Amino acid sequence: MKAVVQRVLSARVTVESQTVGEIARGLLVLLCVEDGDGEAEVDLFAGKIARMRIFTDAEGRMNLALADVRGAVLAVSQFTLAADWRRGNRPSFSRAGAPEHAQKHFMLFCERLRGYGVPVETGQFAAHMEVALVNDGPVTIWMDSAERAKG
Repeated sequence: MKAVVQRVLSARVTVESQTVGEIARGLLVLLCVEDGDGEAEVDLFAGKIARMRIFTDAEGRMNLALADVRGAVLAVSQFTLAADWRRGNRPSFSRAGAPEHAQKHFMLFCERLRGYGVPVETGQFAAHMEVALVNDGPVTIWMDSAERAKG
């Protein structure tokens, strides 16, 4: 599983000129479910993201989590994070999870985040989406479950 987590002042997803998900302060999470990902990766990412202390406190230190700032998550499925760009000029997406597998685990990720009390909005799975955001900082975190396994 991979994710790009961006601290935002606001974010919105539109599909065919219709807003399908929108948040004010919080996190935009671009999430990629890969083949072999399961509930362990979902639980790891949901827990880490819900508790990640990347919002600034009164002293200007990144010390607050989503709950502390009453933030929300806008989760967007993003299979292209699985791109293997090392050979040739056309990336391969063969490591991305099959659509049924990816959608199941994407929805489970959103459910688990809600279980932490985090309000969650989503994009539209498998649709062509336009994502607009106001990055705050900018603060952008890259997460890869394979990196955690390495140590």
